[in-house]
Amino acid sequence: MRLREIREDNNLSQFELAQALNVSRSVYGMWETEHDIIPLKRLNDFCNYFNVSFDYVLELTDIRYYPNNKSNFDRLLIKERLKALRLSYKFTQEKLSKKLNITRSLISKYENGTNLILTSFLIEYSNFFKISADYLVGRIDEEIILKEKVLL
Repeated sequence: MRLREIREDNNLSQFELAQALNVSRSVYGMWETEHDIIPLKRLNDFCNYFNVSFDYVLELTDIRYYPNNKSNFDRLLIKERLKALRLSYKFTQEKLSKKLNITRSLISKYENGTNLILTSFLIEYSNFFKISADYLVGRIDEEIILKEKVLL
């Protein structure tokens, strides 16, 4: 992830950014060093603070910002888009769970909106299907296909 690079490009300390995101410096530091993965809500806050795309922060693309980018993710669109994407590839939940190495029940929870997708699984979905994370979470409406698969 590009958390550190973006923060440093904007001449902010971890402490200053942590304050802006309303988290402790140590929590933010864990995200930046990738000892923990930034939750979707905080990723959204980070992207809004710096006016950058999820895709850029997650290193899925070098596109820093999309025109008409929305400032928040949409829980309803997330579940709809995850399910539609899976069905467009004619995958059952079971088949997709094996491909992504996660449980079928977790995929079901994401598609039913019971659980908000974790950032780590958003990255996996985006990489596997080569599709924009910003699109999957409803921050943009255009279905952007990623040119290259990024290895995790």
